[in-house]
Amino acid sequence: MPCYAIDGVIPVVDPSAFVHPTAVLIGDVRIGPECYVGPNASLRGDFGQIVLERGANLQDNCVMHGFPGSPTVVEQNGHIGHGAVLHSCIVRHDALVGMNAVVMDEAEVGVEAIVAANSFVRAGMRVAPRTLVAGTPAKEIRALSDDEVMWKKEGTEAYHDLTRRCLATLVEVQPLTAVETDRPTPKAPGVLPLVATRKTS
Repeated sequence: MPCYAIDGVIPVVDPSAFVHPTAVLIGDVRIGPECYVGPNASLRGDFGQIVLERGANLQDNCVMHGFPGSPTVVEQNGHIGHGAVLHSCIVRHDALVGMNAVVMDEAEVGVEAIVAANSFVRAGMRVAPRTLVAGTPAKEIRALSDDEVMWKKEGTEAYHDLTRRCLATLVEVQPLTAVETDRPTPKAPGVLPLVATRKTS
């Protein structure tokens, strides 16, 4: 992975974490155990501290950055969807930030809360625990159901499994020129979109 020191500060990655080779880490970045960092993610600890706690995942094309003295933190089992931007904010444990959402300076996403895809969480906003917020700017929509909290937990567990799969089997290869007749399917049991879980419950 491209990994850079700045002012003598070197990123730290726990050996049980997976960081994709195309992700970029700069300066005061701290990636804890069992974390997943996806392709093309950018973690810039060149001004403020960047922290992923145990089991957090930061998916493809996400950006984490922040101001001096104002860390950007994703707590344990935080779940950050594709293309999200986090800046000098805190995502509390077991919370989810949806795809392409933006969470601004000194905002806090509460425990087990969900920020809907494409939402804009303004600077200083406090998202209450187990609450869904959505929109630009984000507004509280309602309390989350137990089923929704469980769906989020299962999705994060799927990323814990993906971390292990990547550490064990991900290798760079040349593409084939044709599809094999006995082509295997990636193993991701239980990975379902929320709309699918609603249909089965």
